[in-house]
Amino acid sequence: MRPLVIPPAAQRDDGSIQMLSAWIAEKGVHCTLNVGMWHAQGRPEASAWGILLADVVRHLAGAIREDRGVDPEATAREVVRALIAELESPTSSAHGRFHVGNS
Repeated sequence: MRPLVIPPAAQRDDGSIQMLSAWIAEKGVHCTLNVGMWHAQGRPEASAWGILLADVVRHLAGAIREDRGVDPEATAREVVRALIAELESPTSSAHGRFHVGNS
């Protein structure tokens, strides 16, 4: 198992909240998601997740720029293209169980 580093800001902020974690294991993607936090605050859950995922794409594009010198806008466009293609014609199914709490 090779976990990633917790960002320093999350370590410093006692109010930080982990929203998602994704793993490739047993030949598939496995996620933990903090679903319901925005709904509990009276915000639309789906659009809030869309904003979070857009932020993740921008972070990814910046990291690829630093690592390989690729234009971040080109990277973001390709990620969005691949995302839409995967949503429209999935290469695998998403399945699993929804757990409430930290169990």
